[in-house]
Amino acid sequence: MVATPIGNLADITLRALHVLQMADTVACEDTRHTQSLLRAYGVDKNTSQLLAVHQHNEVEAAQNVVQRLQQGQRVAYVSDAGTPGVSDPGARLVAAVQAAGLRALPLPGASSITTALSVAGAVAHSAEHGGFVFVGFLPVKNAERASTIAQLASEPRCVVLLEAPHRIGELAQALAVLGERPVTLARELTKQFEEVVTQPAQALTAWLEGAPQRSRGEFVVLLHPVPVAADDGESLRVLRLLLAELPLKTAVRLAAEITGTSRNVLYDTALTWKKSEEG
Repeated sequence: MVATPIGNLADITLRALHVLQMADTVACEDTRHTQSLLRAYGVDKNTSQLLAVHQHNEVEAAQNVVQRLQQGQRVAYVSDAGTPGVSDPGARLVAAVQAAGLRALPLPGASSITTALSVAGAVAHSAEHGGFVFVGFLPVKNAERASTIAQLASEPRCVVLLEAPHRIGELAQALAVLGERPVTLARELTKQFEEVVTQPAQALTAWLEGAPQRSRGEFVVLLHPVPVAADDGESLRVLRLLLAELPLKTAVRLAAEITGTSRNVLYDTALTWKKSEEG
């Protein structure tokens, strides 16, 4: 399983080039795209050495790969960009290879997910809510997408989403319900017009509409961790007492005035409590 660049052709490993050169068969999502990529590195493969393995033929093509491996061939698999088997074809291929008693070897390299995470400052380091959750592409239908976002609203860890340029506007509108929660948009990563920006969820649509080019390119979308008020005893005690008697927004406003804790943090904390009780 060979990782390939997500944009900048220089982001290829020496090991990947060696394996691609030595492979008897290069399995890939798009044979034309992969042929162009290989030629850019001076790796010459004829048409018979390229095997299409994509989401529409993955089951059948995986058996073809297994047969080639059983014949003693060296097979390398690449997706169109990045590390295969994460949010693109490849997972079923690996499963089929392993089910046949054969070995799948990982060749690490570029990944849009870790690339975006490295510059977003969105991964918390607390013992309780550290790390991140990879979700990938949300449902296309509005109702299903809204339902998924409602569930993610109470996720305390960083949430990693992926989105295509023609749907980023719809996703931004759907995420607006998260209010002030910081969201990082990373587009065109490693390419000439790379852009990484962090905005409150409710401001994403306005930012995208601020310039036509902002909606171009593939997106990694990071929902920053839900801020939770530090358990200093006093602020959370006051918040709980007020919530028992008052509407949420009023309770949060008063708790912020009394304790000096950020209103946004108290609001997010109150929402987390409410969702936990409903769940």
